[in-house]
Amino acid sequence: MSQSLYNKWRPKTWDEVIGQDHIIQTLKNAVAGERVVHAYLFAGPRGTGKTSTARLLAKAVNCLDEDPAKRPCNACDHCEAINAGRFLDLIEIDAASNTSVDDVRDLRDKINFTPNQGRYKVYIIDEVHMLSTAAFNALLKTLEEPPPHAIFILATTEVHKIPATVLSRCQRHEFRRIPVRDIVQQLERMVKAENLDVEEETLPFLARQATGSLRDAISLLDQLASTEGKITLAGAQAILGTATGETVIQLMESLLEGDTASGMERIHQALDAGSDPRQFARQIVDYMRGLLLILSGNADQINATGEVRSRMAAHALKVEPRIIIRMLQIFNRAASEARYAWQPALPLEMAFVESVMLFNQEEVTLIEKKEAAKDKENEARLPKKSNQTLVSNEKGVPAKKEKPIIETDPLPENIKKNWDEIRSKTRAYDPITQALLNSCKPLGIYHGELILAFVSDVLRVKMEQGKHIENTSEALQEVIGETISIRCITTASERSRIPDGVDQDGMVATAVRDLGAEVVDSQ
Repeated sequence: MSQSLYNKWRPKTWDEVIGQDHIIQTLKNAVAGERVVHAYLFAGPRGTGKTSTARLLAKAVNCLDEDPAKRPCNACDHCEAINAGRFLDLIEIDAASNTSVDDVRDLRDKINFTPNQGRYKVYIIDEVHMLSTAAFNALLKTLEEPPPHAIFILATTEVHKIPATVLSRCQRHEFRRIPVRDIVQQLERMVKAENLDVEEETLPFLARQATGSLRDAISLLDQLASTEGKITLAGAQAILGTATGETVIQLMESLLEGDTASGMERIHQALDAGSDPRQFARQIVDYMRGLLLILSGNADQINATGEVRSRMAAHALKVEPRIIIRMLQIFNRAASEARYAWQPALPLEMAFVESVMLFNQEEVTLIEKKEAAKDKENEARLPKKSNQTLVSNEKGVPAKKEKPIIETDPLPENIKKNWDEIRSKTRAYDPITQALLNSCKPLGIYHGELILAFVSDVLRVKMEQGKHIENTSEALQEVIGETISIRCITTASERSRIPDGVDQDGMVATAVRDLGAEVVDSQ
């Protein structure tokens, strides 16, 4: 029988433990200084190295190398015995199967016997939170007065269930979820050593699916390695029941467009293709979390390709953070409810419709607020005399016309032909800058400034905030070798139609803004 990848690659030295440097350094120093305590508590999510670190500590304290700083050496009889699983003084207990007080009493009776081989008897009690109250009380006595040759290492994924009396008698170490990049690097080493043929994008996908558990990521790779041929992203998604990243992005676009019909169709297509509803909901939550990170200025924490980052940035511009938070809550709830629903797809469908309604209501509220503010401003504005002439129709009402834009000189050819490259260059500065440039049109040069036209005031204001204009200027300098000032306008902006010298708050400006009039003569 072949050995599983997880057991085959279990750390045998301190340096092989991934993502827990803060704990490993402390334990190494304790071993080197011979300051090992009698009881440890290793707490943290599954698959983050708790049991592996416990075995390393057991091996280090029983290593025969004369230099404590070099323990474990993996060469002496004791180290080899522990690596082979035949060291009599390393006792591993599964608390989930040995929960009773009798089990702990039996342990107490045997603990007083001296070690058979090594310096210490090391007891690793996994999932210790599963012990009964009576068992914890029985264990407490041993932790209070342990024999000098005994070391306890308690491991748990639910530290809040451990009695305070036990916690206070242990040196506690918190294991963290392992970052995606660290998981990917470890998987790459394994793939190379095992001569596996894996598509490049598959490993980051597995790392994200593992949600911080290296063991889960290795198990997923092991599962895929059992299939014939090259391990591909599509194959991994099919086996794990996940939707493609493009499906999630398209669903988000439907949501932000308020298109319930197309969104529901995409959900059904994904589920018909074999995607698990709970997993699909988790993918949507992960994508929305990315939008929230972008909006909070933490885009560098997103684990995604440059193209996906750019599309996420474009989506982030269309929604307020508080709405994203509510959507996250809605889909997170759907991920939990799908397990118990008689129709597994129903929680996902309800979450999508609820999110669309939430987003549409927010849009309506914003429009109503803008209209109310505009009406209030118009009522408060006092008409002023002006000698400008207005074009009006036969009824004497200023004529409506198509919403024009500011007159500009032609767009220089070097900007026109390199505009796509200029936009791409801004991604290195900030993905949001590129997303904003994707939402505007360069019109031309006006008074020495490059005019960028946006379809809404919201996008224009966002462009003028932060360093987006500065990023664009630097990209222009990098691509065409010229420094050009930038001015942002809204294509439907009324102020952009009012000539210089006209009072922006006067009667003429009011007629142009509110009634669609055009200034044809100025004396």
